[in-house]
Amino acid sequence: MNHQGNEDVEFEDDSFFASTETTAFIGSMLIHLIVILSLALVPLAMSVEQDAVVLVSPKREEPIDEVKLIEEINYSDLLQDEIGASTSDETEMAEASAESFAEVAEIPSPVEIEPSPVGQIMVNKIFSPAVAPLDKLKMQKGSVGQGAEGATGAVDRITFEIMHAMEDRPTLVVWLFDQSGSLLRQRQEIRARFDRIYEELGILKQSGTKGFNANQNESPLLTSVVGFGSEVTLFTEQPTSDLGEIKRIVDELPVDQTGSERVFAAIHSAVDEYKSLRRSRGSLGPQRNVLFVVVSDERGDDFHLLETSIDECRKFGIPVYVIGVPAPFGRETTLVKYVDPDPQYDQSAQWAQVDQGPETLFPERVQVGFTGDFQEEPTIDSGFGPYALTRLCYETGGIYFSVHPNRKTDRRVYRREIDPYASDIEYFFDPIAMSPYRPDYLSPSDYVSKVRQSPLRQALINAAQMRPATGLARPKTRFVKLSDAQLVGDLTRAQQDAARLEPTLVQMAALLEPGMRGRKDEASLRWQAGFDLAMGRVLAQKVRTETYNAMLARAKQGMPFEDPKNNTWVLVASDEVSVGSKWQREAQTARELLQGVTEKHVGTPWALLAGEELKVPIGWKWKEEFTELDPPRQNMGGNNNNNVPRDDQLRMLDRKEKRPVPKL
Repeated sequence: MNHQGNEDVEFEDDSFFASTETTAFIGSMLIHLIVILSLALVPLAMSVEQDAVVLVSPKREEPIDEVKLIEEINYSDLLQDEIGASTSDETEMAEASAESFAEVAEIPSPVEIEPSPVGQIMVNKIFSPAVAPLDKLKMQKGSVGQGAEGATGAVDRITFEIMHAMEDRPTLVVWLFDQSGSLLRQRQEIRARFDRIYEELGILKQSGTKGFNANQNESPLLTSVVGFGSEVTLFTEQPTSDLGEIKRIVDELPVDQTGSERVFAAIHSAVDEYKSLRRSRGSLGPQRNVLFVVVSDERGDDFHLLETSIDECRKFGIPVYVIGVPAPFGRETTLVKYVDPDPQYDQSAQWAQVDQGPETLFPERVQVGFTGDFQEEPTIDSGFGPYALTRLCYETGGIYFSVHPNRKTDRRVYRREIDPYASDIEYFFDPIAMSPYRPDYLSPSDYVSKVRQSPLRQALINAAQMRPATGLARPKTRFVKLSDAQLVGDLTRAQQDAARLEPTLVQMAALLEPGMRGRKDEASLRWQAGFDLAMGRVLAQKVRTETYNAMLARAKQGMPFEDPKNNTWVLVASDEVSVGSKWQREAQTARELLQGVTEKHVGTPWALLAGEELKVPIGWKWKEEFTELDPPRQNMGGNNNNNVPRDDQLRMLDRKEKRPVPKL
């Protein structure tokens, strides 16, 4: 029995192992089969995916076609037979308005609300075909910061836009001219360039574009002229293709003496006049493309109509191009050189104040001057046009051209070099370097919203709205000691002059202080540079003023001369701050901020001003000297002879009458 039982057990064990091995064998086979089949199917799957990619990928020839088309337009410093971007100078103007615009910058401007699906466009190298006149304006943004030495270059670039518009359909160009006296010469310059526009039509006619083939009974290019000053006037009852008539109208535009510039009212009126040409005719689309070209040397006096103008132009797909002026950096006004246009009168230069800025919606520059008078600071180019007109171009897919005949980006421009009717701007900046510093072209509500979200921006805006801080203009630095009482009196009076300047600087510093906490979070180069310059300059001026006062207070306590012969104390500028640790810390912070601006924002207005501020030491030190109390009387010579030389008398007789400067 026992033996039998063992045999049964052995049988059961053999059956168990046999069953287990069979199952494992079968499972292994199935797994290997699945792996082999999967590997066999991989090439098929890859082949299908590759075919799909080929079917949906864009053709490689398309980008090449675009470049060939663009190369037909050449730009030169000389007047060309073909249309060029800058007939006078600055090929930076050759930048297209594109449906999505990406500027060359390490840190993109926060203004770029729409994501850019295309690659970066190299400014001054190539530009894509213009699309402004087409029916795609909702996603389109224009170009800003286009510098030019002359209006002719801007007209050439606009002619390029007109040619592309006519490739789509017949086109109407509406010229809106500022009628102020300061625009007289620029209007003449543009009028002389009209021939070039019509000469180029021969190129389009030979190529058989839609503008010529759409309807043989209508002119492919029509022109209208609108003038604006205190009133808006339509000088062409019907759009015309008669070049002689157009030139005659421009020649005879009356000069507006009121000084009023209702540019946005002119835009509104022009849209109302020609919007019917932009209404769709079913499958045929609009009857014509319509482009507005504004010629003005001011910012416009009817800013309240800006949003309406933008909405209307976008609604009807009308891009706006402006041949304008550079806005002064952080200022509302500049001085324009006026020379009487009538040679019968005195031709000497006079200077008139004109509203040409600022480049931003709200001031973003703290008003603290080097000499104590903000208006005496050098007027410098902001790199962009006045905010309202530039934003109009940006929002409608146009281009703003900043025209100045004396534009030099490699050196200072002296007042004697300024051409008649040009603004007195001493420094200009490379448009390529300025492109990452574009202002925020936002609606007022969006602008305010973004400012409120940032402690840094809010601090800068608050400080920039304060009245100018005068700082130390020409402080008294030389104190002759005749007696102890007399010296203390002189020092006290100098202290009182400085004390009047301190409260404004202290308040500015207090308003800016909260922004220091947001410096690391600010991504915009423009706001970084603006805040650091403001905080650095305000601290430098504050320390300079307060330590001046403290050094005078120290002297009042009595300071013996090292050399007994000396009798004069002279306060000289020094990098040393020896009167308080608080001022030492503030001086160090000011230097670090200003030095950072010069290093991080090279070639910009902020770097220029920071460098100028760093040239002046922040602290003071005393130096002793000897002053002669009874100097010998100098011989004036001439025995006070007031006889006028004969040549001067003749010049006085030939002097022409000088008329006062009219309102510009």
